[in-house]
Amino acid sequence: MGRERISVCITACDEERNIRRCLESVKWADEIVVVDSFSRDRTIDICREYTDRIFQHQWLGYIGQKNLIKDLADGPWILFVDADEELSPELRVEIQREFDSGANTKVDGYDFPRMVFYMGKWIRHGEWYPDIKMRLFRKDRGICGGREPHDRTSVPGAVKHLSGHLHHYTYENLHDQIKTMNDFSSISSRSAGDERPFRWIDLLFRPPLRFFKAYIIKRGFMDGSRGWIIACAAAFGVFLKYAKMLERRLSVQPEAGSNATGA
Repeated sequence: MGRERISVCITACDEERNIRRCLESVKWADEIVVVDSFSRDRTIDICREYTDRIFQHQWLGYIGQKNLIKDLADGPWILFVDADEELSPELRVEIQREFDSGANTKVDGYDFPRMVFYMGKWIRHGEWYPDIKMRLFRKDRGICGGREPHDRTSVPGAVKHLSGHLHHYTYENLHDQIKTMNDFSSISSRSAGDERPFRWIDLLFRPPLRFFKAYIIKRGFMDGSRGWIIACAAAFGVFLKYAKMLERRLSVQPEAGSNATGA
């Protein structure tokens, strides 16, 4: 019997800047499936150079989109790769070795570290590293869950760790980073608000604790000025999340004693 097939699943929208790099790193796979959220740039044209398994669907959220594309794939194994990511050559070789030898038959999934390229340098400490992801798994065993905007895949059986890196080109610049933080904090504040009420203790103490964890405990200082910026941004992202939860609460609860009426 030959090795089991791997279907690479990529979700994308307006990713012409990144998608070719991503596709080049997975063109060895048995199948590439792309679900595009109606890109307005050349994303689809570039994808057609690598696969005809291209679908367009409205955005269902990070978790919903992963479940959708998982069901569209034909292979017994799924490899999730985002459009702004790429498999390192080392990770590709490790995966191919596992499947060529049949070692994959003993596990339900594989995880591996993700490493971010930020301000011209690979980040190897702090908030972003090692960001272990379980992205390669048996289709019939994988469960795509998590909490928006952070999807998470789990399997009931054994997971083997690989050492090769998944490369992540997460932000083009600081402007892009701030925009993403604003978007993600809005999503996460709604998600968290559905599960628990706003608490002042979260707004007051979680941001500085996040900075301390990222910069001191996880040694973000080892990445120099980039590590400082990343830790500050992480703390500010947490502040935004809980500040937006407070904003939502205040916007639906009129102040006591107010007699104001609409014009």
